[in-house]
Amino acid sequence: MNSISKLLVNRYWFRLLLSICLSVTATLFGVNGNFFWMGLSIGALVISIWWQLRLYRHHTRQVLFMIDALENNDNAFHFPEDQDTIENRQINHALNRVGHMLYNVKAETAQQEKYYELILNCVNTGLLVLSDSGAVYQKNNEALHLLGLNIFTHIRQLSRIDTGLMELISSCQAGDKLQTTFTNERETINLSIRVSDITVRKEHLRILALNDIHTELDEKEIDSWIRLTRVLTHEIMNSVTPITSLSDTLLSLSNTKDEEIRNGLQTISATGKGLLSFVESYRRFTRIPSPEPSLFYVKAFIERMVELGKHQNPDGNITFQINISPADLILYADENLISQVVINLLKNAIQAIGNQPDGCISIYAYCNESEEIMIEIRNNGPVIPPEVAEHIFIPFFTTKEGGSGIGLSISRQIMRLSGGNITLFPGKETKFVLKFK
Repeated sequence: MNSISKLLVNRYWFRLLLSICLSVTATLFGVNGNFFWMGLSIGALVISIWWQLRLYRHHTRQVLFMIDALENNDNAFHFPEDQDTIENRQINHALNRVGHMLYNVKAETAQQEKYYELILNCVNTGLLVLSDSGAVYQKNNEALHLLGLNIFTHIRQLSRIDTGLMELISSCQAGDKLQTTFTNERETINLSIRVSDITVRKEHLRILALNDIHTELDEKEIDSWIRLTRVLTHEIMNSVTPITSLSDTLLSLSNTKDEEIRNGLQTISATGKGLLSFVESYRRFTRIPSPEPSLFYVKAFIERMVELGKHQNPDGNITFQINISPADLILYADENLISQVVINLLKNAIQAIGNQPDGCISIYAYCNESEEIMIEIRNNGPVIPPEVAEHIFIPFFTTKEGGSGIGLSISRQIMRLSGGNITLFPGKETKFVLKFK
């Protein structure tokens, strides 16, 4: 305790003793019948008590004012430290110190919250903290991105995206491991949800960890198809090649005039060669070269692709619309491989439109809020039915007569190797979106 604090304590003790002495003195004067001096003593006692109450109320108002200012985030208050009495100067100095310390604690807490928020936003896993009433207490940018929301304060807002997702998150409990699929404004999300809980200040909270496993599922599916295709093509070619070779040998050695045998051998040879050619087309699915990425301008690239697409439309009944934003948008990828994807999508769009007189293919390229390059290819031909749309990326699946069912499978494989993905969006028109991360 410093000298000024000791002095303040001594003064308070002095006032207390003075009040006691005045009380005793007034009592003694009253017992002795000396009412004049008793009155003076009582007057002095009243003044002393009034003085003490006045100081108490003054200091109490100062403390309450400081508390109100802190509650209202007003840190600019300052009590004057140059008043006439040493008590007021010392009290004001102490209150200013307390206010400064509380301000520093509050500022450090705000800094820590900002620090933890930055850490959460750097995590690739979406995080949500929900109350039992559905209020969102905390979320990071990845969670907003996965859910397709800019503002998220209550789980009722999920009803605008998918009511099933809202009900699932509303009813989930600690320890649950859930999986669901929904489509936001940008893409289809295969969401994995892990739930834990915590009690903070006697309030029960649920912590949800969200992950998009769409890419992982795609990779596992593609790997499975690649392994299956390799086995099938290997076995088919091992079995068919000797048959074709043998039939060709028999045809060259046979001098028979039996037309039926000769026609049979020719049929076996032609069928075998056709089957080998057919199988060879599928081997391309497993032999896509490793991408060799480089920087190139998207606008010039798309314009070249459109020129190639126009040559596939000799009737000229299709108009092409190009919108690149910004005009100098640059993509880092393997231009040759990506050209295969775009050409295939344009070819499919042209075939879907067919002889439709008002055919239109629109190509949009832009950079989204996550700084990912997006290329959209739309056409106003017949919409792909939902029961077909869920199978279009499966190898060998086709609805076209004479189609191989390999084009979109190869496109998905190329996008996967390029670190991106390809998605078909349902709607009033057919829209494929290429996303480059």
